Amino acid sequence: MPSGIEVTKAALDDFAKVQRRMLLAKEENAVKTYADLKDEYCTLKALLNVAGVNLTDLDKIKE
Repeated sequence: MPSGIEVTKAALDDFAKVQRRMLLAKEENAVKTYADLKDEYCTLKALLNVAGVNLTDLDKIKE
């Protein structure tokens, strides 16, 4: 069973990956892709907030 820090690191890695893809989707005007990624982004953001991670400097999307 993974520890809390391992779960948080995995979520942070996923959060960074989703943000990169969201920025690319926005640049390419891929509206449906962006909306799909935004769902995952919101879920990860909520999880990280519950874990006590300060996303102020990490959140590039700011939505």
